[in-house]
Amino acid sequence: MNAELEFHPPVDNPGSPLPENDSHVSQGRFEQVLRAGHFAVTSEIAPPDSADADQVYQRAQLFDGACDAINATDGSGANCHMSSVAVCALLSHVGYSPILQISCRDKNRIAIQGDVLGAAAMGVCNVLALTGDDVSAGDHPEAKPVFDLDSISLLSTIRIMRDESRFLSGRKLDKAPKVFAGSTINPFVPPIENRVRQLQKKINAGAEFIQTQYCFDMPALKSMMQQAVDLGLTERAFILAGVGTLASANTARWLRTNVPGVHIPDHIIERLEGAKNQKAEGQKICVELMQECKQIEGISGVHVMAYRQEKYVAEIVKESGVLDGRKPWAPGY
Repeated sequence: MNAELEFHPPVDNPGSPLPENDSHVSQGRFEQVLRAGHFAVTSEIAPPDSADADQVYQRAQLFDGACDAINATDGSGANCHMSSVAVCALLSHVGYSPILQISCRDKNRIAIQGDVLGAAAMGVCNVLALTGDDVSAGDHPEAKPVFDLDSISLLSTIRIMRDESRFLSGRKLDKAPKVFAGSTINPFVPPIENRVRQLQKKINAGAEFIQTQYCFDMPALKSMMQQAVDLGLTERAFILAGVGTLASANTARWLRTNVPGVHIPDHIIERLEGAKNQKAEGQKICVELMQECKQIEGISGVHVMAYRQEKYVAEIVKESGVLDGRKPWAPGY
């Protein structure tokens, strides 16, 4: 392990205090940042195809001083990697604030509840509930999908474990997992009214934060957010808009065509095509989108997705200025 990471405190390193009488708060740094009213920044790492912990640390270090929390994807795209629980445990041990993604595709409620308890015991304070991609999309299409739960019933499960200190079976827990529960939403699958209803269902089920799919269509995002504000949903959950950096116009076209729910307007692709350096232009677009998201009522942060461009995330965040000079935790801070 990198020597610089060995002696730093675990994830529960207080920033701003939370109400002492609220038994449901995680006490994790990510939740504290949001509840203190700061504009939060998260990103994500793809777990390695390896049993090497150093690869996890090296990937996380790319976000030092730029991100408040780091998602560890769980078999993204139905492909096999190091487990999300293991990645989050490693990151928590050295002081990062990881977000445990849980996909309902691969495990039943027995295994999922065990993972929630185990992760919480290892200092993981944040959980993101996902239904998960079908196995046909990944590198093990012969695998048997589970889908015992979906994202909404998983949120309810986490809430029951945390707030009622029991398993779904009714058996009591000796100690409840104090976790900050979240999920995802895609603002760009029409009709928008259905997206808002889905958002409401997830918040009703227990989602305290939401990370959205890529947001390149600002008018559509603003429309959904206005409805969410009108319904009071943004007073009940923190919404982080998903943004990303596009390496080229061809990358943008591929995402638009092959990733369900990703909507990239023509003007974005045309702008990339007209640029001398398309990768740099993609980063500039990401900066502008982050700045615009910060001005939208009800948005509490951004989730930066930069597949295979993770090394640029810290500079993009700095260039955007959305942190207002605030420096998220990093080794040595």
